Amino acid sequence: MSISYYRTLLLTAHSLVVALLLSVLGCATPEPPLERAPAPRVSASTWQQVDDDIAAASRVAWDSAENYARGLMDAWMRRVRELGEEDFIPWYTGYWTQQWLSIKVAWYKIGDGGSEGDGDEAAVRRLAAYLQEEYQERVLEPAAEEIDPNVVAGQATTLYVRLLAEKLQGMPRRHGVPRAQFERRLKAIPAIAAATPAAPDASLYDLVHSQPAGRLQAYASLLARLHEGRSRLVAGPVAARISPIAERAARKLIDQMAISGGASAAAAAVGGVAGMVLSLGAAGVGAIAHAQEKPALEAQLRATLDVAQTEMWQQLVGDPETGVLAGVKHIADQIELGLGAATAEPQAVEPAVLAPEFPDEEAFNRHHHDPTRGLPADFPGGG
Repeated sequence: MSISYYRTLLLTAHSLVVALLLSVLGCATPEPPLERAPAPRVSASTWQQVDDDIAAASRVAWDSAENYARGLMDAWMRRVRELGEEDFIPWYTGYWTQQWLSIKVAWYKIGDGGSEGDGDEAAVRRLAAYLQEEYQERVLEPAAEEIDPNVVAGQATTLYVRLLAEKLQGMPRRHGVPRAQFERRLKAIPAIAAATPAAPDASLYDLVHSQPAGRLQAYASLLARLHEGRSRLVAGPVAARISPIAERAARKLIDQMAISGGASAAAAAVGGVAGMVLSLGAAGVGAIAHAQEKPALEAQLRATLDVAQTEMWQQLVGDPETGVLAGVKHIADQIELGLGAATAEPQAVEPAVLAPEFPDEEAFNRHHHDPTRGLPADFPGGG
């Protein structure tokens, strides 16, 4: 073969190698970066609709939580009344209890030096405190073992949070708002305001995305603070209403002691504490006389407790600061403030809360099931 043939062959091979290298280098060259599409702009009117929807969801969740709490508190009140009739009234009006109270008043006076005036007032106060303790042990504590107002408060608040979180889930899609922007909106809405500068607060996003809500420190602190204030609500009405009963009983017993103070020869012979008790026993009301007075004593105590128990229910259900719905109200108010007053009418507690009507037990159990059951556990904020 001629030299020109080999030269042509080498040139052809060289051209192929060069073309292959250029092809490889062309594939390795990075393409220019694509520009990220800007986030879609959400109009002010759409955000207004979102805020209105959040406010409406809060009101619906509030209504459900309130119905749940009122149903349980009606049952609690019914049990309190039953225990008063079955235990406290028979105990207090019994003959031997009245004799025992006479001895306690005597001891109270002895403990305060047996003097008049201040000694009598001290005996009245101590007897009132004793009756309050008995009412707590015989009525309020057994009732709380079945239905505890503090537990009801926590359950109602949890139910409100769960229902609200469930309703928030579908809002981004319904309004055509990107979820990232919707979540930023939730982070800007307050849900729990700290009681002190050192205490934590929480946004609506924090509240509905904590699983369960009790793990959120601000939420736990809110319920603990309301629990502390609620403990004073229960004791207050009963103490205020029992004090006049204790005062009348103590003064009656003190008068009996004064009448018989020097009349008992046995008391004078024994002397000291035993003599004072003997003297008091000699002046005590006899069993026959007590039996005649007992119906009036029962009616008086029953009327007094009825007023006190109704006041307890009204404060536990209707008090906006520490009642069983106070946690719901606090969160709902914070959300309303965050959304702005123009987005919805503010939710308010009725100034007057009517005393509950007590349905029969079977009807109550049939119609007041636990509304926290059946809710999906996988949505944000579930407790």
